[in-house]
Amino acid sequence: QVQLVESGGGLVHAGGSLRLSCAASGRTFSIYDMGWFRQAPGKDREFVITVRWNSGWTYCTDSVKGRFTISRDNAKNTLYLQMNNLKPEDTAVYYCAANTHGLISVAQAMDVTKYDGWGQGTQVTVSS
Repeated sequence: QVQLVESGGGLVHAGGSLRLSCAASGRTFSIYDMGWFRQAPGKDREFVITVRWNSGWTYCTDSVKGRFTISRDNAKNTLYLQMNNLKPEDTAVYYCAANTHGLISVAQAMDVTKYDGWGQGTQVTVSS
């Protein structure tokens, strides 16, 4: 089992930047993918961006393309999300997630049910 702890959320004005971190512990050797999802009030949890833990391959949703970057430090078992040019519609609780079950496709990487480890979430609020 993998334990995940996010940090770095906060309040920022539109156009600003934030960097989220996610520290992984436990069976980190079993991680295939790690990703970020977000959930706004009254909405379902949605995919944001993901990274293949070993290869570094990344994929993101269109709404954050060119603004958000995912990276990882394998030695520190830490995942990062750099968010630039933030918009009010980016306001949500951001969750770090890990897939330890096995290789998944691009379509599966956007599916919340394919991730078996979740952090507690960190609030990101973007004011207009």
